Amino acid sequence: MLPPVQPMLAKSVTGIPDPAKHGGLSFEPKWDGFRCIVFKDGDEVELASRNTKSLTRYFPEVVAAMREQLPERCVLDGEIFVAVGDRLEFEVLQERIHPAASRVAMLAEKTPASYVAFDLLALGDTSYADRPLAERREALEGALAGLEGPCYLTRTTTDPAEAEEWFHQFEGAGLDGVVAKPLSAPYQQNARTMLKIKHERTADVVVAGYREHKTSTPEKPLLGSLLLGLYSDGTLQHIGVSASFTAARRAELIEELQPLVCDISEHPWGEWAEWAVANPDRVPGTQSRWSAGKDLSFTPLRPERVLEVAYDHMEGRRFRHTAQFRRWRTDRDPESCGYEQLDEPVSYDLTKILSVD
Repeated sequence: MLPPVQPMLAKSVTGIPDPAKHGGLSFEPKWDGFRCIVFKDGDEVELASRNTKSLTRYFPEVVAAMREQLPERCVLDGEIFVAVGDRLEFEVLQERIHPAASRVAMLAEKTPASYVAFDLLALGDTSYADRPLAERREALEGALAGLEGPCYLTRTTTDPAEAEEWFHQFEGAGLDGVVAKPLSAPYQQNARTMLKIKHERTADVVVAGYREHKTSTPEKPLLGSLLLGLYSDGTLQHIGVSASFTAARRAELIEELQPLVCDISEHPWGEWAEWAVANPDRVPGTQSRWSAGKDLSFTPLRPERVLEVAYDHMEGRRFRHTAQFRRWRTDRDPESCGYEQLDEPVSYDLTKILSVD
């Protein structure tokens, strides 16, 4: 099996699914890192991302570990992650995608990454992609027995009650939820045959601006995303965005918000327009190394409207993913929307998750 290989994907479901309805399921933690297909042939190691681009140059310490710890010839599906203390840290992992080899080398030593394998596509001269998951997992356990890091084998269970415990406990170590895989299914590239169960919470946030949709025109303006904020010590902090609207709703929202449009000099985020080309907090109106020249300007709004959104979990002081619009909260005072309302998961030791009995 040679690259490129597109990884098998997952579709979202609500709650831990019943294994009996799927012919048996294997549950495993949902790792919050970079999806990575590993191709190893002796000392030759290639790391491929979800979109089949090479990750090899960014993780020299992982490549070195794979040469030592993985079977001589294999193709594995898994995830690259960075742990700081007893938690996964996605923001720290993102820093590794950097054009300067010197910085990559420095970060490889300062915040080394690890790899956790959760599927087997090939071993030696044998392809396992067409075999059922139960058989792939058995072979994977035999091939990766005894790993103690920085390469790991993910733990699994067929017990939905245990998976339910994982769903609530493992978030404290920075994991993203639980994945369920049909035991009888082959490995299907780019097909959503897995099931993912992720956390969803709600928060009341302040609408502080918007960006126009890429198809917006002066004749037919369309909203692309809402910029959201929360108050901390009297200061409105940028916490994320809400997007994913229908075309009709985009037109309605941009018209509805026009009375709130204000000059940037009168806006709480006006000062951000005057500094920070490379901005680690990704505040609106500034550029970052991830934007690649993309226009991040926004239309400022007087922070008078409160919106209830759904979110999965936090990354530092921001929503990890795009928040989902739920409803306007006309009964809420914007200044009352602070970080204290956010649910904090109970801490959990990552080493317990990486230990496979």
